[in-house]
Amino acid sequence: MNRLKRITAVIAAAVTLLAPVHAYAADRANITDLGLSAESAILMEASTGDVLYEDNADEKLPPASITKIMTLLLIYEAVRDGKIKWDDKVSVSAHAASMGGSQVYLEEGETQSAADMTKCIAIASANDAAVAMAEYIGGSEEGFAELMNKRAKELGMENTCFINACGLDTDGHLTTARDIALMSRELINNFPEISQYTTTWQDSIIHKTRKGESEFGLTNTNKLVKWYEGATGLKTGSTGGAKFCLSATADKNGMKLIAVIMAAPDPKTRFSEAIKLLDYGYANYAVASGAKAGDRAGEIPVSRGERETVLLEVAEDVTALITKGGEEPTLTYELTDALCAPVEKGVKAGEAVYTLDGQVVARSDVVTAEAVERAGFKTVAERLARSWCR
Repeated sequence: MNRLKRITAVIAAAVTLLAPVHAYAADRANITDLGLSAESAILMEASTGDVLYEDNADEKLPPASITKIMTLLLIYEAVRDGKIKWDDKVSVSAHAASMGGSQVYLEEGETQSAADMTKCIAIASANDAAVAMAEYIGGSEEGFAELMNKRAKELGMENTCFINACGLDTDGHLTTARDIALMSRELINNFPEISQYTTTWQDSIIHKTRKGESEFGLTNTNKLVKWYEGATGLKTGSTGGAKFCLSATADKNGMKLIAVIMAAPDPKTRFSEAIKLLDYGYANYAVASGAKAGDRAGEIPVSRGERETVLLEVAEDVTALITKGGEEPTLTYELTDALCAPVEKGVKAGEAVYTLDGQVVARSDVVTAEAVERAGFKTVAERLARSWCR
Protein backbone atom coordinates (compact mmCIF):
# COMPACT_ATOMS: atom_id res chain seq x y z
CA MET A 1 0.00 0.00 0.00
CA ASN A 2 1.34 3.40 -0.98
CA ARG A 3 1.14 5.67 2.02
CA LEU A 4 3.16 8.53 3.42
CA LYS A 5 4.68 7.79 6.77
CA ARG A 6 5.36 10.56 9.20
CA ILE A 7 8.04 9.37 11.52
CA THR A 8 9.35 11.43 14.41
CA ALA A 9 11.17 10.71 17.60
CA VAL A 10 10.59 14.00 19.35
CA ILE A 11 8.78 14.93 22.49
CA ALA A 12 5.60 16.77 21.53
CA ALA A 13 5.10 20.22 22.99
CA ALA A 14 1.44 19.75 23.78
CA VAL A 15 0.05 17.85 26.73
CA THR A 16 -3.48 16.47 26.80
CA LEU A 17 -6.17 18.53 28.51
CA LEU A 18 -5.96 16.87 31.91
CA ALA A 19 -2.18 16.98 32.28
CA PRO A 20 -1.04 19.01 35.32
CA VAL A 21 2.26 20.08 33.77
CA HIS A 22 3.52 21.43 30.47
CA ALA A 23 5.39 19.11 28.13
CA TYR A 24 9.00 19.63 27.17
CA ALA A 25 10.03 19.80 23.53
CA ALA A 26 13.33 17.97 23.29
CA ASP A 27 15.82 18.60 20.53
CA ARG A 28 15.19 16.85 17.24
CA ALA A 29 18.63 15.29 16.94
CA ASN A 30 17.19 11.88 17.79
CA ILE A 31 14.91 11.58 14.77
CA THR A 32 15.00 7.98 13.65
CA ASP A 33 13.04 5.34 11.80
CA LEU A 34 12.35 2.21 13.82
CA GLY A 35 11.36 0.34 10.68
CA LEU A 36 7.92 -0.69 11.84
CA SER A 37 5.67 -2.64 9.49
CA ALA A 38 2.43 -1.78 11.29
CA GLU A 39 0.34 0.80 9.48
CA SER A 40 0.25 3.14 12.48
CA ALA A 41 2.09 3.47 15.78
CA ILE A 42 2.82 5.86 18.62
CA LEU A 43 4.87 5.87 21.83
CA MET A 44 3.70 8.14 24.66
CA GLU A 45 4.99 8.77 28.17
CA ALA A 46 1.99 8.47 30.46
CA SER A 47 2.73 10.93 33.25
CA THR A 48 3.45 13.92 30.99
CA GLY A 49 1.63 12.92 27.80
CA ASP A 50 4.78 13.55 25.77
CA VAL A 51 5.04 11.72 22.45
CA LEU A 52 8.42 10.03 21.95
CA TYR A 53 7.79 8.44 18.59
CA GLU A 54 5.00 8.41 16.05
CA ASP A 55 4.43 6.80 12.69
CA ASN A 56 1.26 7.70 10.82
CA ALA A 57 -0.39 8.15 14.21
CA ASP A 58 -3.46 10.07 12.99
CA GLU A 59 -4.69 7.66 10.34
CA LYS A 60 -8.25 6.52 11.09
CA LEU A 61 -8.33 2.73 11.36
CA PRO A 62 -10.64 0.09 12.86
CA PRO A 63 -9.37 -0.63 16.39
CA ALA A 64 -10.89 -4.07 17.04
CA SER A 65 -10.92 -4.89 20.77
CA ILE A 66 -8.71 -1.97 21.70
CA THR A 67 -12.13 -0.29 21.71
CA LYS A 68 -12.60 -1.92 25.11
CA ILE A 69 -10.13 0.50 26.70
CA MET A 70 -12.88 3.12 26.51
CA THR A 71 -15.43 0.57 27.72
CA LEU A 72 -13.21 -0.18 30.72
CA LEU A 73 -12.63 3.51 31.39
CA LEU A 74 -16.37 4.19 31.51
CA ILE A 75 -16.90 1.20 33.81
CA TYR A 76 -14.29 2.42 36.29
CA GLU A 77 -15.64 5.97 36.13
CA ALA A 78 -19.18 4.69 36.77
CA VAL A 79 -17.96 2.89 39.90
CA ARG A 80 -16.00 5.94 41.03
CA ASP A 81 -19.03 8.18 40.57
CA GLY A 82 -21.33 5.82 42.46
CA LYS A 83 -23.46 4.92 39.44
CA ILE A 84 -22.71 1.22 39.79
CA LYS A 85 -20.98 -1.03 42.32
CA TRP A 86 -18.54 -3.84 41.73
CA ASP A 87 -20.87 -6.35 43.37
CA ASP A 88 -23.87 -5.36 41.23
CA LYS A 89 -25.42 -8.32 39.45
CA VAL A 90 -25.39 -7.75 35.68
CA SER A 91 -27.81 -9.76 33.58
CA VAL A 92 -26.85 -10.95 30.10
CA SER A 93 -29.26 -10.00 27.32
CA ALA A 94 -29.86 -11.97 24.16
CA HIS A 95 -27.95 -9.30 22.26
CA ALA A 96 -24.90 -9.52 24.55
CA ALA A 97 -24.95 -13.33 24.44
CA SER A 98 -25.02 -13.28 20.63
CA MET A 99 -21.65 -11.58 20.27
CA GLY A 100 -19.17 -13.52 18.21
CA GLY A 101 -15.40 -13.26 18.22
CA SER A 102 -13.57 -13.29 21.54
CA GLN A 103 -16.03 -14.24 24.27
CA VAL A 104 -16.56 -16.12 27.52
CA TYR A 105 -19.79 -17.73 26.32
CA LEU A 106 -22.22 -15.95 28.61
CA GLU A 107 -25.77 -17.23 28.23
CA GLU A 108 -28.92 -15.16 27.93
CA GLY A 109 -30.33 -14.59 31.41
CA GLU A 110 -27.04 -15.44 33.15
CA THR A 111 -25.83 -12.95 35.75
CA GLN A 112 -22.30 -12.05 36.74
CA SER A 113 -21.00 -9.39 39.09
CA ALA A 114 -19.78 -6.16 37.52
CA ALA A 115 -16.32 -7.06 38.83
CA ASP A 116 -16.30 -10.44 37.10
CA MET A 117 -17.65 -8.94 33.89
CA THR A 118 -14.83 -6.40 34.00
CA LYS A 119 -12.29 -9.14 34.66
CA CYS A 120 -13.53 -10.99 31.56
CA ILE A 121 -13.15 -7.84 29.46
CA ALA A 122 -9.69 -6.93 30.73
CA ILE A 123 -8.15 -10.42 30.72
CA ALA A 124 -9.95 -12.38 28.02
CA SER A 125 -11.22 -9.50 25.84
CA ALA A 126 -14.76 -10.83 26.12
CA ASN A 127 -17.14 -9.20 23.64
CA ASP A 128 -20.21 -10.60 25.41
CA ALA A 129 -19.12 -9.20 28.79
CA ALA A 130 -18.31 -5.82 27.22
CA VAL A 131 -21.76 -5.52 25.67
CA ALA A 132 -23.46 -6.68 28.87
CA MET A 133 -21.69 -3.95 30.84
CA ALA A 134 -22.42 -1.41 28.11
CA GLU A 135 -26.13 -2.18 28.35
CA TYR A 136 -26.01 -2.05 32.15
CA ILE A 137 -24.39 1.41 32.21
CA GLY A 138 -25.82 2.97 29.06
CA GLY A 139 -29.23 1.32 28.89
CA SER A 140 -28.35 -0.08 25.49
CA GLU A 141 -25.19 -0.61 23.49
CA GLU A 142 -26.18 2.37 21.33
CA GLY A 143 -26.65 4.53 24.41
CA PHE A 144 -23.29 3.42 25.74
CA ALA A 145 -21.64 4.27 22.41
CA GLU A 146 -22.94 7.82 22.85
CA LEU A 147 -21.24 7.94 26.25
CA MET A 148 -18.04 6.61 24.67
CA ASN A 149 -18.02 9.32 22.01
CA LYS A 150 -18.79 12.05 24.54
CA ARG A 151 -15.87 10.93 26.71
CA ALA A 152 -13.62 10.69 23.65
CA LYS A 153 -14.30 14.34 22.82
CA GLU A 154 -13.53 15.35 26.40
CA LEU A 155 -10.16 13.60 26.12
CA GLY A 156 -9.29 15.36 22.86
CA MET A 157 -9.68 12.22 20.75
CA GLU A 158 -10.38 14.20 17.60
CA ASN A 159 -10.38 11.34 15.09
CA THR A 160 -12.49 8.76 16.88
CA CYS A 161 -16.01 7.47 16.33
CA PHE A 162 -17.30 4.52 18.36
CA ILE A 163 -20.28 2.54 17.08
CA ASN A 164 -20.13 -0.38 19.52
CA ALA A 165 -18.63 -1.31 22.87
CA CYS A 166 -16.53 -4.30 21.88
CA GLY A 167 -14.75 -3.44 18.62
CA LEU A 168 -16.29 -5.84 16.13
CA ASP A 169 -15.84 -4.50 12.59
CA THR A 170 -18.62 -2.01 11.86
CA ASP A 171 -18.75 0.74 9.23
CA GLY A 172 -17.62 4.03 10.75
CA HIS A 173 -16.12 2.47 13.89
CA LEU A 174 -12.69 4.12 13.68
CA THR A 175 -9.97 5.65 15.78
CA THR A 176 -6.24 6.42 15.63
CA ALA A 177 -3.09 5.36 17.41
CA ARG A 178 -2.83 8.82 19.00
CA ASP A 179 -6.40 8.69 20.28
CA ILE A 180 -5.87 5.18 21.66
CA ALA A 181 -2.83 6.43 23.55
CA LEU A 182 -4.93 9.25 25.02
CA MET A 183 -7.63 6.96 26.38
CA SER A 184 -5.04 4.42 27.55
CA ARG A 185 -3.31 7.19 29.46
CA GLU A 186 -6.55 8.28 31.09
CA LEU A 187 -7.31 4.75 32.22
CA ILE A 188 -3.92 3.82 33.68
CA ASN A 189 -3.31 7.20 35.32
CA ASN A 190 -6.69 7.50 37.01
CA PHE A 191 -7.37 3.83 37.67
CA PRO A 192 -4.03 2.09 38.19
CA GLU A 193 -5.94 -0.73 39.88
CA ILE A 194 -6.86 -1.95 36.39
CA SER A 195 -3.45 -3.63 36.43
CA GLN A 196 -4.78 -6.26 38.85
CA TYR A 197 -6.57 -7.67 35.81
CA THR A 198 -4.35 -6.61 32.93
CA THR A 199 -1.26 -8.21 34.50
CA THR A 200 -3.06 -11.45 35.37
CA TRP A 201 -2.08 -14.28 33.06
CA GLN A 202 -4.80 -16.76 34.00
CA ASP A 203 -7.96 -16.65 36.08
CA SER A 204 -11.50 -17.99 35.90
CA ILE A 205 -15.17 -17.23 36.43
CA ILE A 206 -18.07 -19.42 37.47
CA HIS A 207 -20.90 -19.69 34.97
CA LYS A 208 -24.24 -19.86 36.79
CA THR A 209 -27.01 -20.89 34.41
CA ARG A 210 -30.15 -22.99 34.40
CA LYS A 211 -27.94 -25.98 33.69
CA GLY A 212 -25.94 -25.42 36.87
CA GLU A 213 -22.51 -24.04 37.71
CA SER A 214 -19.30 -24.53 35.74
CA GLU A 215 -15.86 -22.97 35.84
CA PHE A 216 -14.59 -21.16 32.76
CA GLY A 217 -10.91 -20.36 32.39
CA LEU A 218 -9.60 -16.95 31.34
CA THR A 219 -6.22 -16.45 29.67
CA ASN A 220 -4.73 -13.04 29.02
CA THR A 221 -4.64 -12.13 25.33
CA ASN A 222 -1.63 -9.86 25.94
CA LYS A 223 1.49 -12.00 25.81
CA LEU A 224 3.67 -9.08 26.89
CA VAL A 225 2.47 -9.77 30.42
CA LYS A 226 4.81 -12.77 30.28
CA TRP A 227 7.32 -11.53 27.75
CA TYR A 228 8.19 -7.98 28.81
CA GLU A 229 9.64 -6.86 32.13
CA GLY A 230 7.50 -4.11 33.62
CA ALA A 231 4.48 -4.79 31.40
CA THR A 232 1.24 -3.57 32.99
CA GLY A 233 -1.25 -4.19 30.16
CA LEU A 234 -3.22 -3.06 28.40
CA LYS A 235 -5.34 -4.37 25.52
CA THR A 236 -5.05 -6.43 22.36
CA GLY A 237 -7.35 -6.45 19.36
CA SER A 238 -7.75 -8.33 16.11
CA THR A 239 -10.42 -8.58 13.41
CA GLY A 240 -10.36 -9.10 9.66
CA GLY A 241 -10.65 -5.36 9.08
CA ALA A 242 -8.37 -4.17 11.86
CA LYS A 243 -5.67 -6.82 11.44
CA PHE A 244 -3.64 -7.05 14.69
CA CYS A 245 -3.58 -4.19 17.21
CA LEU A 246 -2.15 -3.56 20.65
CA SER A 247 -2.00 -0.86 23.28
CA ALA A 248 0.94 -1.96 25.43
CA THR A 249 1.70 -0.29 28.73
CA ALA A 250 4.78 -0.69 30.90
CA ASP A 251 6.14 0.83 34.09
CA LYS A 252 9.81 0.65 34.99
CA ASN A 253 12.68 2.94 35.94
CA GLY A 254 10.12 5.45 37.20
CA MET A 255 8.58 5.92 33.75
CA LYS A 256 5.25 4.71 32.39
CA LEU A 257 5.08 4.19 28.63
CA ILE A 258 2.20 3.51 26.24
CA ALA A 259 3.04 1.86 22.91
CA VAL A 260 0.22 1.59 20.40
CA ILE A 261 0.43 -0.65 17.34
CA MET A 262 -2.37 -0.66 14.74
CA ALA A 263 -2.90 -2.91 11.72
CA ALA A 264 0.13 -5.12 12.17
CA PRO A 265 0.21 -8.00 9.68
CA ASP A 266 0.25 -10.79 12.27
CA PRO A 267 0.13 -11.37 16.06
CA LYS A 268 3.89 -11.84 16.45
CA THR A 269 4.61 -8.51 14.74
CA ARG A 270 2.25 -6.50 16.93
CA PHE A 271 4.04 -7.75 20.05
CA SER A 272 7.59 -7.45 18.67
CA GLU A 273 7.00 -3.92 17.38
CA ALA A 274 5.42 -2.83 20.67
CA ILE A 275 8.52 -4.16 22.42
CA LYS A 276 10.68 -2.22 19.96
CA LEU A 277 8.82 0.97 20.85
CA LEU A 278 9.05 0.37 24.59
CA ASP A 279 12.76 -0.49 24.40
CA TYR A 280 13.38 2.67 22.39
CA GLY A 281 11.66 4.79 25.02
CA TYR A 282 13.42 3.28 28.00
CA ALA A 283 16.81 3.41 26.26
CA ASN A 284 16.62 7.08 25.32
CA TYR A 285 14.44 8.91 27.84
CA ALA A 286 13.85 9.29 31.55
CA VAL A 287 11.42 11.15 33.79
CA ALA A 288 12.92 13.81 36.02
CA SER A 289 10.92 14.56 39.16
CA GLY A 290 11.19 18.02 40.66
CA ALA A 291 8.55 17.61 43.35
CA LYS A 292 5.71 15.34 44.35
CA ALA A 293 2.18 16.38 45.22
CA GLY A 294 2.15 17.26 48.92
CA ASP A 295 5.86 18.15 49.15
CA ARG A 296 6.56 21.12 51.39
CA ALA A 297 7.24 24.36 49.50
CA GLY A 298 8.19 26.68 52.36
CA GLU A 299 5.97 29.19 54.15
CA ILE A 300 4.85 32.79 53.74
CA PRO A 301 3.56 35.44 56.15
CA VAL A 302 -0.12 35.75 57.00
CA SER A 303 -1.37 39.15 58.11
CA ARG A 304 -4.06 39.32 60.79
CA GLY A 305 -3.93 35.59 61.31
CA GLU A 306 -3.95 33.43 64.42
CA ARG A 307 -0.58 32.24 63.14
CA GLU A 308 1.91 34.59 61.54
CA THR A 309 2.88 32.19 58.72
CA VAL A 310 1.25 29.44 56.70
CA LEU A 311 2.89 26.28 55.40
CA LEU A 312 2.79 25.67 51.64
CA GLU A 313 2.77 22.48 49.57
CA VAL A 314 2.98 21.44 45.94
CA ALA A 315 -0.46 20.68 44.48
CA GLU A 316 0.56 18.30 41.66
CA ASP A 317 3.57 16.21 40.74
CA VAL A 318 6.17 18.25 38.88
CA THR A 319 7.80 15.98 36.32
CA ALA A 320 9.40 16.36 32.93
CA LEU A 321 10.62 13.97 30.30
CA ILE A 322 14.29 14.39 29.50
CA THR A 323 16.81 12.82 27.16
CA LYS A 324 19.03 10.35 28.98
CA GLY A 325 22.49 11.74 29.59
CA GLY A 326 21.37 15.35 29.34
CA GLU A 327 21.02 18.01 32.01
CA GLU A 328 18.20 17.81 34.53
CA PRO A 329 15.74 20.66 35.04
CA THR A 330 15.94 23.09 37.96
CA LEU A 331 13.05 23.59 40.37
CA THR A 332 12.23 27.03 41.76
CA TYR A 333 9.31 28.37 43.76
CA GLU A 334 7.62 31.61 42.77
CA LEU A 335 5.54 32.61 45.79
CA THR A 336 3.25 35.48 46.67
CA ASP A 337 4.62 37.84 49.32
CA ALA A 338 1.89 37.27 51.91
CA LEU A 339 -1.74 36.29 52.46
CA CYS A 340 -4.40 37.93 54.59
CA ALA A 341 -6.40 35.87 57.09
CA PRO A 342 -8.70 34.08 57.08
CA VAL A 343 -6.94 31.63 54.75
CA GLU A 344 -8.44 28.30 53.72
CA LYS A 345 -6.43 25.18 53.02
CA GLY A 346 -5.65 24.75 49.31
CA VAL A 347 -5.47 28.44 48.40
CA LYS A 348 -3.01 29.13 45.59
CA ALA A 349 0.04 31.00 46.84
CA GLY A 350 2.44 30.63 43.93
CA GLU A 351 3.90 28.07 41.56
CA ALA A 352 6.60 25.42 41.46
CA VAL A 353 8.43 25.97 38.18
CA TYR A 354 10.68 23.39 36.51
CA THR A 355 13.07 24.87 33.93
CA LEU A 356 15.71 23.51 31.58
CA ASP A 357 17.92 25.72 29.44
CA GLY A 358 15.72 28.69 30.26
CA GLN A 359 12.54 26.94 29.13
CA VAL A 360 9.69 26.00 31.46
CA VAL A 361 9.22 22.26 31.12
CA ALA A 362 6.69 21.72 33.94
CA ARG A 363 4.86 23.65 36.60
CA SER A 364 2.38 23.15 39.42
CA ASP A 365 0.44 25.38 41.75
CA VAL A 366 1.77 25.87 45.25
CA VAL A 367 -1.09 25.98 47.74
CA THR A 368 -1.62 26.45 51.45
CA ALA A 369 -1.17 23.22 53.38
CA GLU A 370 -3.37 24.36 56.26
CA ALA A 371 -6.04 26.87 57.19
CA VAL A 372 -5.29 30.01 59.21
CA GLU A 373 -8.13 31.75 60.99
CA ARG A 374 -8.33 35.48 61.56
CA ALA A 375 -6.61 36.51 64.79
CA GLY A 376 -8.87 36.90 67.81
CA PHE A 377 -8.76 39.68 70.40
CA LYS A 378 -6.42 37.72 72.69
CA THR A 379 -3.89 37.08 69.94
CA VAL A 380 -3.96 40.73 68.80
CA ALA A 381 -3.49 41.93 72.37
CA GLU A 382 -0.53 39.60 72.95
CA ARG A 383 1.15 40.82 69.77
CA LEU A 384 0.65 44.45 70.77
CA ALA A 385 2.11 43.75 74.17
CA ARG A 386 5.18 42.08 72.67
CA SER A 387 5.70 45.00 70.31
CA TRP A 388 5.59 47.49 73.19
CA CYS A 389 8.18 45.50 75.14
CA ARG A 390 10.76 45.50 72.39
